Amino acid sequence: MTNTDFFSKIEEHLESKLPLVAYRKPEETIVNCVIQNDDQLYLVRDFSESGFVFAPFSSKEEVVLIPSDNIFHLPDFDLDQVESEGKIISAPPKTPFEKENYLRSVRKAIKEIKNDGFHKVVLSRSIEIEIGASPVEWFKRLLKTYTNAFCYLWYHPRVGLWLGATPEILLSTVNDRFTTISLAGTQTFNGDLNPQWGHKEVDEQELVTKFILGALSKKVGDMEVGALETVKAGNLMHLRTKITGKLNDNLQEVLKALHPTPAVGGLPKEPAIGFIQEQEDYDREFYTGYLGELNLRASRQRSSRTSNQENQAYRSIIKKNNLFVNLRCMQLKDSTALIYVGGGITKDSDPEKEWEETVAKSKTILSIL
Repeated sequence: MTNTDFFSKIEEHLESKLPLVAYRKPEETIVNCVIQNDDQLYLVRDFSESGFVFAPFSSKEEVVLIPSDNIFHLPDFDLDQVESEGKIISAPPKTPFEKENYLRSVRKAIKEIKNDGFHKVVLSRSIEIEIGASPVEWFKRLLKTYTNAFCYLWYHPRVGLWLGATPEILLSTVNDRFTTISLAGTQTFNGDLNPQWGHKEVDEQELVTKFILGALSKKVGDMEVGALETVKAGNLMHLRTKITGKLNDNLQEVLKALHPTPAVGGLPKEPAIGFIQEQEDYDREFYTGYLGELNLRASRQRSSRTSNQENQAYRSIIKKNNLFVNLRCMQLKDSTALIYVGGGITKDSDPEKEWEETVAKSKTILSIL
């Protein structure tokens, strides 16, 4: 299938107002598309289903599923056929009070943290932009610009249209082996792939790591913690720790324990989420939720080192999950794009720097509009 055929099929499906998701996983060239030929809203019941899931920030809301019955692929996306991304810009506040409102919430959060209300909270805001080009063109630009992120275009007529490029894995599994990551701390990339990190960012990342280890301690086995490393995601740098192990419990219970992590909510979870709902003046919906492949099956070639030709031809079937936190995303509503950005607040936060961090994060999406 050519680039033109692949994206034309997506355009036609969108025009027919039928559900679909097109996506590419980090560091891959293949672009996948799962389509649904009716407008029924399928929901996940026990995570034994197979397909593409789209979960909201609130764990009390339903998780949407596009079943894996109809999947097609673009084996090698041609980057050269896509226009370069636009000039990276900053969206000014809609009103003089928008920035001050955010700063006020950050100051209140710092005060609550120092009074032992919680250890960390993630505060976010939305940015409204008038739009022009088609969603498929923006998706192509995301694919070209953010090769090391999970890029997607998701649509359901009963839910809405979302696009994004997220750097954060929530959970990846192959059969009973899993990988998750602790990702926190942010600074703008300035050409140095090994920048210095301040106490605030290191402490924030450590809080997320400790939460994940505690949440999973009784649900998994053979848990191993990788080294703290710096990773680049678009124009930003983050601190990351990989955590691997073996699943002992069912997938639903593991996801319930992980989501939402302190990287998108806070710690302890319940008081931080309560503060978010009190302070944020909008519904996050699917921003800081998670999305990705659920229980997809693939074949794996057995080792070719053996001289036995029969063994060489044998393939085993593996079950995979690849779920990502929905960061650096936008929701399309008619001629408007709502871009969502946020940052982790700790006792060492500086309100002005927290505002600037949200500005830097918004450039991931603003650069393609």
